[in-house]
Amino acid sequence: MKGPALRGLFYFRDRSKLDRLQCDGSMKNITTANLGICQGSKVMFADFAHGGEMWTGNGPRESRHTVQFDAPFAEAPTVMVGIAMWDMDQTTAVRADIAAEKVSRKGFDLVFRTWADTRVARIRADWTALGPVRTEDDWDVD
Repeated sequence: MKGPALRGLFYFRDRSKLDRLQCDGSMKNITTANLGICQGSKVMFADFAHGGEMWTGNGPRESRHTVQFDAPFAEAPTVMVGIAMWDMDQTTAVRADIAAEKVSRKGFDLVFRTWADTRVARIRADWTALGPVRTEDDWDVD
């Protein structure tokens, strides 16, 4: 057996899985030395405290929050989101989806979704935005 294979950010012991790993066509080429990184954290809800929809509801449910950057990026950044803390009921299946939607230079929507009988007490999401930023040396030439 050959040693582990490394491709991109994914680590596999089985090289046959490498054929299935592909970029989805959204590769961003940042051609500036002025890279901005903005990070944050948001408690999206705590529905167990007041019997809210995520804790007592059933079927498709969504929690959406608008995040505004401190300063705009030069173009829409790449935004990565993840669940930093979750509190889920152990008697139902855990179903969760988290995403950054409507990403623009100025911000994005942080969206958590669940469905069926999943009971979610609370979610905290962390996010990181990376993209080019303008400096005083940048000129707009018409």
